[in-house]
Amino acid sequence: MFSPSAPTSSRYEEIRVQKVMSRKTAAIVASLALSGLLAACTTATPYQPNVAGQSVSGGYSEQQLEADRFRVTFAGNSLTSRETVEGYLLYRAAELTVQQGFDWFSVVDRNTEADRRTYIDRDPFYSPWYGPSYGYWRPYWRYYGGSYGWRTWDPYYGDPFWSNSIDVRTVTKFEASAEVVMRRGAKPAEDPSAFDARAVMTNLGPRVLRPVPK
Repeated sequence: MFSPSAPTSSRYEEIRVQKVMSRKTAAIVASLALSGLLAACTTATPYQPNVAGQSVSGGYSEQQLEADRFRVTFAGNSLTSRETVEGYLLYRAAELTVQQGFDWFSVVDRNTEADRRTYIDRDPFYSPWYGPSYGYWRPYWRYYGGSYGWRTWDPYYGDPFWSNSIDVRTVTKFEASAEVVMRRGAKPAEDPSAFDARAVMTNLGPRVLRPVPK
């Protein structure tokens, strides 16, 4: 009877190389996965739809209320600044207005008469990147601050971001929404809360960061 021949030294070397390559491949895959996870954790929310499964959380969403009225929302992650959330929300409202076939839009105060506007003066030192031309852009806010959880802010009834009641350093992420009504034709010059949609897109577009293509 013949016994099976023992593996040769070259066969041992082949097996050893295969094991080494398998470990290296596994290490590379794990490294790439970790890099993707770290990138998602260290990237502010770009201008994107807010849908599940994205590498970076957050983005815009909207709800149609009437044929010419929408509630638009932008949610940022913990690395997205308040002014970025505010600016992206303004841009999305303008973009949606054009997509719906309208020319301009205005913010609607849900808590007052439709023909009445109430404005609150901003902090004179607040200078968002989208510029002073949109000083009457008044979204509603939700902000998350750890121990006290989600809180809301109505722009027509005080401003906690510039008062002693809220320490903005404890706020970890922002979400803003605005109810907008859309119209066709020329924007009324006397209404500071009315915005020319195409002008907004032209002015803000260069500062809007979109997701990095995969």
